[in-house]
Amino acid sequence: MESFTKVKLNDRQLSLLAAAAFGEHLEVTGSRELTGGYFNTGYDLELSDGRSVILKVAPGPETETLSYEKDIMRAEVAALRLVRAAGGVPVPEVYSYDDSLQLIPCPYFFMEKIEGQPYNEVKESLSEEQRYSIEYELGQYQRIINEIQGPAFGLFGGQADGSGRSWRDTFRSMLLDVLQDAVRLGARLPASQTEIEQVLERYLPALDEVTQPRLVHWDLWNGNVFVQDGVIVSIIDWERAMWGDVLLEYYFRHFENSAAFYEGYGTVFNSPNEVLRKQLYDLYLDLIMLIECYSRQYKDENHVNWAHDNLAESWKQFTALVL
Repeated sequence: MESFTKVKLNDRQLSLLAAAAFGEHLEVTGSRELTGGYFNTGYDLELSDGRSVILKVAPGPETETLSYEKDIMRAEVAALRLVRAAGGVPVPEVYSYDDSLQLIPCPYFFMEKIEGQPYNEVKESLSEEQRYSIEYELGQYQRIINEIQGPAFGLFGGQADGSGRSWRDTFRSMLLDVLQDAVRLGARLPASQTEIEQVLERYLPALDEVTQPRLVHWDLWNGNVFVQDGVIVSIIDWERAMWGDVLLEYYFRHFENSAAFYEGYGTVFNSPNEVLRKQLYDLYLDLIMLIECYSRQYKDENHVNWAHDNLAESWKQFTALVL
């Protein structure tokens, strides 16, 4: 996906970053841009010592992004290191991280290259039994991730301010931020900002049931699950990690309906309160997927049109709810 937020580096810059991270005696002997991401830029680099590593480059500080996307590479590095240290979930090792902006005007980090393929790229070629096994395993890993408890609600990597705010107040702030982003970017929404805020406010008391901050990956869709030989070998892209409600996770969204995932997770969330929270989070994600089209300036008109239609349908269904 072509995105305004992606940073393009030339061979000289790639060599400069590799030398700083791994030593001046090493050279980049081959490079390939990874095109699957929507926000950061990824490069698959071959080094002169025979190693292959992945370089991720964030947008520069001046780049137009959504409010919650500021400094999220720091969150990704911190989350990767936390989960890897905790054990139990396969994640790539972080080799180095630099947000000094001295070598290039963008934060970046090097990490382990993972063998295998994104699950979304191979899912349709797998048997029903293989898909069930992978999604069951994903449910198990998701449960391990969500069992990690945090100090306060909010975005990860030092962005949770530790103020002791409730989950309701934290999520309200997240919603208001993204709606203000929509106004700032001129995004076309299915209703006015005031109307959306008023409708959502009626449902926010449901969030008071959430009292313990839990680690949430939040972007654990099939493209961020690497598989090989029928098993999950790595879970990537942790930049949107936060301390929040586990029902924010992608496999609880309306895009997925995997019995295998729920069986692996070990819990079926179907109480009236849990169903309402999932519907709130559905709308939140659908808002973001539309509004980010404006900040990232996607050229794919089919995707932009889909995002508009998806949000319009989501809003229609949400406003049809009866308390």
